[in-house]
Amino acid sequence: MPAPAPSFHSLTPADLTPAQWHPFMVGAVAPRPVAFASTVDAEGRVNLSPYSFFNAFSANPPILVFSPANRVRDNTQKHTLQNVREVPEVVINICDFALVEQMSLASTEYEKGVNEFTKAGLTELASEQVRPPRVAEAPAAFECVVEQIIELGQNHGAGNLIICRVVRAHFRQDILLPDATGIDPFKLDAVARLGGDWYCRASGASLFEVPKPNRHIGIGIDQLPEHLRNSDVLTGNELGRLANIERNALPTPEQVEEFKAEPMVAYLINKYRDDAPELEKQLLNLGRQFLAEGRLVEAWKVLLIK
Repeated sequence: MPAPAPSFHSLTPADLTPAQWHPFMVGAVAPRPVAFASTVDAEGRVNLSPYSFFNAFSANPPILVFSPANRVRDNTQKHTLQNVREVPEVVINICDFALVEQMSLASTEYEKGVNEFTKAGLTELASEQVRPPRVAEAPAAFECVVEQIIELGQNHGAGNLIICRVVRAHFRQDILLPDATGIDPFKLDAVARLGGDWYCRASGASLFEVPKPNRHIGIGIDQLPEHLRNSDVLTGNELGRLANIERNALPTPEQVEEFKAEPMVAYLINKYRDDAPELEKQLLNLGRQFLAEGRLVEAWKVLLIK
């Protein structure tokens, strides 16, 4: 039986003040990576500040974009934005869990000219191709030139997209994969911004893998057998994982028949041979277990047993 439709609290941003709308947007669009941006003004004074309106947008050219928004309370602009207009260069440092409290401290609205490296107890490390220093304690840092600044408005809370092209990047050795072909997420220990005072930490049990569908053409949920598609046991995530299989990788009827001899499967078939609905439920649960263990083909074999 289909689940009842959820109820929604619907809003029109234009009907709210920026202060009223902001917590809904940043609370739902989460988690967001943080650009810990170091800049200098025309006099060479250093500024360091975090921004969670940030992400990567292109690999070639290598483009990062972050957005210092006009202050909601008085519509003034951040020192970072003022600085990149004077000196169009920035280092985007990446924050890990070990840095999060110092990063947060650097968001304090000190007077212009105050060096947040000093206030937050962080170490300036000279960049190689741009004038702003990078954060020595950061696990990764991107030296960038500012290609463009796009004002999204002039109102309270309006964003200013700072489009940055990476010209040099630095990655601490201990966060690399063994073959140095990328970043090990378990070693990075990344943090990301949520709403209010909340952050999240990407480490340990919070990390999980989802095979990329672009490696092959999955059959899709619409092609699942009806008893799976309409199951009240399998979740949407589990259906998605089952559907992310190529048709030629599905087990054959002969393979499904052979799988009935597996000890756990044989035990269930024997125990519930006179109770078809319960047997189906038990097989669904076993299939879920195989899915949780990453054993997709075994899950399919169990779930195709009739």
